[in-house]
Amino acid sequence: PSLTVPDSVALVDIYERLPVPFGLVRFGVAPDHPEVKNVINTFTQTAQHARCSFHGNVRVGKDVTVEELQEAYHAVVLSYGAEGNRTMGVPGEDLAGVYSAKDFVGWYNGLPRNSELRPDLSCETAVILGQGNVALDVARILLSPVDILKKTDITQHALDALAESSVRRVLIVGRRGPLQVACTIKELREMVNLPGTRPEMEASEFEGIAETLKSLARPRKRLTELLLKAAIETPGEEELERRNRAERAWGFRFLRKPLEVLPSTDLIRAAGIRLAVNRLEGDGEGVRAVATGEVEDVECGLVISSIGYKSLLIDPAVPFDARKAIIPNTMGRVQQTAGLYCSGWVKRGPTGVIATTMNDSFDTARTLLQDIGKGTLDVSTVKPGSQGVSTLLEKRGVKPVSFSDWEKIDSEETRRGEIKGKPREKMLDVGEMLQVARA
Repeated sequence: PSLTVPDSVALVDIYERLPVPFGLVRFGVAPDHPEVKNVINTFTQTAQHARCSFHGNVRVGKDVTVEELQEAYHAVVLSYGAEGNRTMGVPGEDLAGVYSAKDFVGWYNGLPRNSELRPDLSCETAVILGQGNVALDVARILLSPVDILKKTDITQHALDALAESSVRRVLIVGRRGPLQVACTIKELREMVNLPGTRPEMEASEFEGIAETLKSLARPRKRLTELLLKAAIETPGEEELERRNRAERAWGFRFLRKPLEVLPSTDLIRAAGIRLAVNRLEGDGEGVRAVATGEVEDVECGLVISSIGYKSLLIDPAVPFDARKAIIPNTMGRVQQTAGLYCSGWVKRGPTGVIATTMNDSFDTARTLLQDIGKGTLDVSTVKPGSQGVSTLLEKRGVKPVSFSDWEKIDSEETRRGEIKGKPREKMLDVGEMLQVARA
């Protein structure tokens, strides 16, 4: 209550590069996780609030600068995520058949810039580098029966490509061991239970793991128990029968680090990957992977790198730590820049789930309100807000998309989806989105 701002003060405008809202919830969450997307309902309630306005189709840093936003508003919060890729830094990563998980996810989720990706799925084995939830999302989409996917909001072009896919085996590779796997138990359980698939893992990679279970914290213990069950336990009769019927397989490969993507004979596309074999040194949180000098070649025609995202600088006027790829801040206050705040991945790095990021954003909002309450953020002067920005945008030929405009796009996508028995069929072209929004 002490942090409440009077109604006359709190006007919030949201600027978004695309004509459609919801960012990573729309373009990052896996299509077979509709329950995770329910947070859109909460976002919609906020966007429809009388004192909140959505301005889509506006590129901050290009159509309007951050300095111009600061002139128009008492406070500006940067919450633009992490659209860059961490590269592997190995020879051959530019070959055809090598993709970042970010682009691959954008392809099947309808991110306009990835709509032309057209990944070649004609190989039998795919290798995913990284063992977090995004890596498991990609593995699951590659191996899921099309009958399951066609009831989701996956894009039609991705569905068509997956229906013709020759991928039958997916290896999920990490540089450390089973106790350091970065996914959550929910995603692992989905892989274990994925229809038409069986786990294929190396029992030798799990030596000594069962003995550590007693010392593990409960979440890690449950995750490791499930991993051990899938990897080395003898399955029951029903599970054995299910595995024997499976035509597709998946498995983790631990203690492996990419050295080189191996080219085909014509040197155009990926034909395999060379991995360094690691061993672990140290204990607990300080454990690290060290190369043994051994190498291993894996034949594969598809390599997907899921080793993390990184934030990029949105505007030269914004302080930016290029090494950590974040905006330097204290509790969301951008350092040495009064009235500028940040939240989410650009604030703390690309980790955590939607709930983590929401809580982080609540913290930034709390910081902002505290600054108003203490008077360190001056709100006594009159600022033009969206009116000032609208004048600039109009001069520059930029036509923002309102939330009611987005609702026209939403209705059309839902209508197209209903025809195909899907929740929606996403539009992939920004020009088409704008056409529908302005109809």
